[in-house]
Amino acid sequence: QLIITMAAPTLEAIRYSRGKLQLLDQLKLPTETVFMDVPDCDVCWTAIKDMNVRGAPAIAIAAALALAVELDGAKATLATAGDVCAFVATKMDHLNTSRPTAVNLGEAVERIKKLAASLDGSGADAVEAVIAECEGMLAADIANNRAIGSFGADALCAAVGKPAGAPLRVLTHCNTGSLATAGFGTALGVIRALRETDRLEHVYCNETRPYNQGARLTAYEIAFEKMPGTLICDSAAAALMAKGNVDAVVVGADRVADNGDTANKIGTYNLAVSAAYHDVPFFVAAPISTLDPSTAKGADIVIEDRPATEITHSLGKRVAAEGIDVWNPSFDVTPAALIAGIITEKGVVRKTASGDFAVGKFVAEVTGSDAPAPKPAGPPGFVALNCDTVLDYCAAKPEVAAALGGAEGRAAWSSKEVGDGNINFVYIVGNGAGGAIIVKQGLPFVRVVGESWPLTQERVRYEAEALMIAHGYCPQHVPEVHLYDAPMSVIVMRYLEPPHIILRGGIIAGTVYPKLAAHVGEYLATTLFGSSALAIGCEALRKARQAFGQNEDMCALTEQVIFTEPYAKADNNHWTSPQLDDAAAALRTDSELKSAICSLKRRFACDGAALLHGDLHTGSIMCTESTTFVIDHEFAFYGPLGFDIGAFLANLFLAYFAQDGYEGDRSSQREWLLACVKETWATFERRFVELWNERGVSAGNAGLTPAALYDAVAGAEGDAAAALRAHQAAYMREVLTDSFGYAGAKMTRRIVGIAHVADLESIKDQDARAKCERRALACGRRFMLEAKELSIEDAVAMAEELRA
Repeated sequence: QLIITMAAPTLEAIRYSRGKLQLLDQLKLPTETVFMDVPDCDVCWTAIKDMNVRGAPAIAIAAALALAVELDGAKATLATAGDVCAFVATKMDHLNTSRPTAVNLGEAVERIKKLAASLDGSGADAVEAVIAECEGMLAADIANNRAIGSFGADALCAAVGKPAGAPLRVLTHCNTGSLATAGFGTALGVIRALRETDRLEHVYCNETRPYNQGARLTAYEIAFEKMPGTLICDSAAAALMAKGNVDAVVVGADRVADNGDTANKIGTYNLAVSAAYHDVPFFVAAPISTLDPSTAKGADIVIEDRPATEITHSLGKRVAAEGIDVWNPSFDVTPAALIAGIITEKGVVRKTASGDFAVGKFVAEVTGSDAPAPKPAGPPGFVALNCDTVLDYCAAKPEVAAALGGAEGRAAWSSKEVGDGNINFVYIVGNGAGGAIIVKQGLPFVRVVGESWPLTQERVRYEAEALMIAHGYCPQHVPEVHLYDAPMSVIVMRYLEPPHIILRGGIIAGTVYPKLAAHVGEYLATTLFGSSALAIGCEALRKARQAFGQNEDMCALTEQVIFTEPYAKADNNHWTSPQLDDAAAALRTDSELKSAICSLKRRFACDGAALLHGDLHTGSIMCTESTTFVIDHEFAFYGPLGFDIGAFLANLFLAYFAQDGYEGDRSSQREWLLACVKETWATFERRFVELWNERGVSAGNAGLTPAALYDAVAGAEGDAAAALRAHQAAYMREVLTDSFGYAGAKMTRRIVGIAHVADLESIKDQDARAKCERRALACGRRFMLEAKELSIEDAVAMAEELRA
């Protein structure tokens, strides 16, 4: 490290010469002026992430110059332009994850990667071209900042309306000067330009909590250049305006959306609100590279979360109470309505007649390029992830990065989209060293259909809460949730490592899972009993239902695709045609079945007995031969117990009927599937009654089986134990009846409705598939119509009879 004194002739944050880069360690300012050696991109990534270097333009330039230094050292090993392209892509993709909110970094990454991809010929020539591009960014930034200063000084004077030449009192936030750029600065560059033209009376800078960039860095620059300046607390800005001591506010930006919404250091939004109230013009100063027309509005910008210790600790010592939660976003978003103008090196972006900023149109006009179309906007704070950006997301979330071994290992991370459901996208994110997590995101539409079928992302909240509740009841069969991010509609949870696979795929492959039925029976018993009034009482159940909500959209979807469409003409319906045309038509005229399905729908809508999974099928279970985990609770709601049980049994029966469509002898698989049906119910019934006996006979009047009626010790008259057993038997009979009815409904919809099962769809011979499906349809119909008379053994015998 090279240490210089305060007597340096110029203030600079970046020192570069071919093959060597040094960055001013801004964490040590203002007490020490220390330059860090940056020999490669990994060191630069850490310096950006840890904020040794900060400010959107400076971050981008530091990343580019770090690449130039590492390229210069590696040029002997890069024989072709293709080698250089691959090298550049790897290094720049890694650097891009260090601070995802700053658009300048992403723009620099894409610009340099595009250049590298366009080159051919020798590696030496390609290295020289890329290095020259990186070096050019340094000089260009200084020139751009001076242009921003000139345009900005004039814009502020015009907006304030003082007599020509009258000096201004300007307030700024965070640090946007030479320490945040290659030199001169953006917002602080505007203030410098005012001073150079004798139009600056005084500059005020906020301390900018929690990292104190204003106190440590902007105050440092102001004092270094002997500007007339004052440091204030963030919370004093409004009072300063009220005293009439602020003529204008100018701040920088990390990203400006197409409509002018601006992401900048946390506290900027507060400042803009205060400025609007006190009629003080509020400006944003940023280079064109910070303008992002592809982002429609501020709500679509991903906001980086910073570590809690930045708030709870000072100088290495804890200053906040133990046990307090912390929210520490690095940025906030200032709405365009509060901004007077956006100052760039090409001029000032002014508001349109509608009050927004046509940022894309401005960029297109001044650069001569086509304006990029804004990405589809989601709800506030939402950005759709993909296999690349999910890695950025994980790196920006400290708790998620920690689960992957720390963000410093980002270069080794990889992702794969593995969702096979109809609703969500699911990513496995691995750290390259055996560790991994699951990142699940709900988009605002039905995945299997697309944007033409919108769907609320509130379902992700329901899923997250249901997963956490179910994990509490049955931790051995429900994975742990690490993070729920409401704005991004993301759940991060435990990764179920190989050899765990989706149960449906294992069944199709012919695998037998000897512990499956016992595990699923245990899951059903513990979650359904634990969330029912038998366990928690009637009053607590009512409160729990109210707190959880109704999951209206997902219930409405279920009511549509299970209880209505298969029995009517509906565009979503499809089946193996023409083989099943007659069977599908028969469903639409079957009066008995219509009555049965409407009765099932009534109980589905009105019987909120327990918190259900809501869509328990073989695609929502992951297992090995010795372990079983239930996932995908996005359809969770309070409903009848038999709905979950019937859904699982239906999938076992569908798999049973599908076996005849596969090649080879599947007799052992058929026998196991039917044995699973019987064992699942037997385990559920036994464990549910055990839990009931242990916890279900409750004191007072709140429970469904109060001790006053069923506990002789509590004063129950007659044979209380026998009365309880009789009541339990009747209760379990009702649950089994419902289970058969819902099993039949599920089987029917999976053959003629919108979404089918791979067990049957994977049968390539349509005639063979239709034969299997016709048997399953007949079984489902009988389940619905004969549910009250069937035992579990009867149901198994019925399936065998229909297959014979």
